[in-house]
Amino acid sequence: MFDKILQMSLLYDFYGQLLTGKQQEILELYYGNDFSLGEISEELGVSRQAIYDTIKRTEKLLFGYEEKLGLLQKFLLNKKQVEEILSIVEKIEKNENIQSNLSYIEKEIETIKKLSYAILEK
Repeated sequence: MFDKILQMSLLYDFYGQLLTGKQQEILELYYGNDFSLGEISEELGVSRQAIYDTIKRTEKLLFGYEEKLGLLQKFLLNKKQVEEILSIVEKIEKNENIQSNLSYIEKEIETIKKLSYAILEK
């Protein structure tokens, strides 16, 4: 997909509210503030191993939520489709010979409509 920190940040954005307060705090310190396991351990007064175990368990939970609900995948697909729509619109805007390329524009408008309907149906 993409690098682990970005992936975990996105999963946390989508599913973080489903975690306990302690899980949220540890993930925010680890991924959000780039604290080491030792720094989190000192901050919270628990063992380094407990922090490590909590991070691994919480990561597994977040991946499980994504596997079941797929909110991140849907978001990324919608984002890609909107980017494609914007790209088509920009091509149309840059076209100086609009009258002579009416069939091209009609085709692109159909593509925009299909993408828009696909986004709305999700």
